[in-house]
Parts: sequence; structure tokens; C-alpha cells
Amino acid sequence: MSEYPLSPETKELLRTVSVATLATALYKRGLRNQVIQDVHPLTRKGQNMVGPAFTLRYMPAREDRNQLVEFRNPKHPQRYAIETCPPDHVMVMDSRKCAYAASAGDILITRLMMRGAAGVVTDGGFRDAMNIGELEMPAYHNRPSSPTNLTTNEAIDINVPIGCGDAPVFPGDILVGDDDSVIVIPAYLADEVAIEAVEMTAFEDFALSKVQAGAPIIGLYPATKEENLKEFEEWRAKHGR
Repeated sequence: MSEYPLSPETKELLRTVSVATLATALYKRGLRNQVIQDVHPLTRKGQNMVGPAFTLRYMPAREDRNQLVEFRNPKHPQRYAIETCPPDHVMVMDSRKCAYAASAGDILITRLMMRGAAGVVTDGGFRDAMNIGELEMPAYHNRPSSPTNLTTNEAIDINVPIGCGDAPVFPGDILVGDDDSVIVIPAYLADEVAIEAVEMTAFEDFALSKVQAGAPIIGLYPATKEENLKEFEEWRAKHGR
């Protein structure tokens, strides 16, 4: 159980903001390396993935330890992680940024969804990717990969700190994925970052409407002219968010 559990209110706020906006909010707090690099949604879902991280770490496979018979072991870390990932969590896999062999396939990911997971992320690839993309649960990877994970990877640790796509991920960190990418928010910052990101999004919506109407960027984005700030307050009162 995380020391900073994700509240329903913060979860709903994080569903409404982009990864890009969250990246800026974290950058303002000195955190520059929170976007998971080179992962993409298998299919766009139109709604953000949000949930605490539950991690799986792979290491380079040694051939004598990674034969198909290993999958018969009920405690095999890959299989065991699927069966122990808590509901509403995002399973995050450190696959060494390598999609040469798959992190998992459609049967395991379907089971993860049926157990109530909020999503799944790997910096490697999925096999049966076309089937995973059709699931309701969001899934992110680098590219499709058909060889079984045993080919090059050994699942070795569950729910430990990992690196995924060059981003540090600690168990309980909050993962947010949109139709572009995925970001990792330290759990203790989630509440304040969510509130600020909603405010930033409101201003971005206002600024975009101004640009679409022909306004110049200078003095608007960022808002350094007092008249733009005043107009935003009037716009916000009318449109809310």
C-alpha cells in the first residue's frame, strides 16, 4: 500500500489533462525525466490511463534458466506478476528498452485486464499486439514483437524500482497515459500536480482559442500582457473547466 494513495478526486483530474501539460508541471518542480521514452499506445482510447505503478523487471536471459518449461512454475515472475497486480494499478515492465522479444502476449494481458488493472506499459514490445490493441484496457509499448520473452529476457523482480524507457518508476508512482505517451508522477506530488495541470489546461484552451482567432503568441503564451490575463479570467468565468 502506497504511503500516498491515489484519491478518486485526483484520479478524475488526471483523466482530463495531457501528458505534455503534466510534463511541464513536473519540469517546474525540477523533474525533467518523467516521460517514458519510445512507448506508444497500441490504439488510441480517447481517455487517459491513470493508476499507481506495479512493476516487473526483466534482465538479460541466460539460456539454461529460460526454457519453455519455466512457464510451468506457478511462481514464474512474469505469470505471478499478472496474477498479483492489484486492481486499478498500471503494470509497468522494464524490458531493457528492447523489443527483440515480447514482454507479454494477448492471453496474459487479457487476464491482467480481467483482474481489473488500469493499464499496462512496457519499453519493449507485445506479441499478438493487434489483439491487445482491441482490448478495452489501455496498453503501451515500443512496437509489436513476436518471439517469446524467454528468448532474450528473464523476468526476475516484482514491484521493485525499475527504469522504463529511461524514466525511473517506483512502486506506487502514478502513471498517466494519453493518446501520445506515458508519464510517471511521484505519488507525493500527484494531488498538487493534478490541480495545477487542470489550471494550465484551462489557460491552454483559452490561448488556443485566441490563436485560432488570429492572435499572436507574444504576450499571450506565456501571458505577459495584463489584458490577456484579464481576458482569460473572463473566459474562465464563462467556460469554466
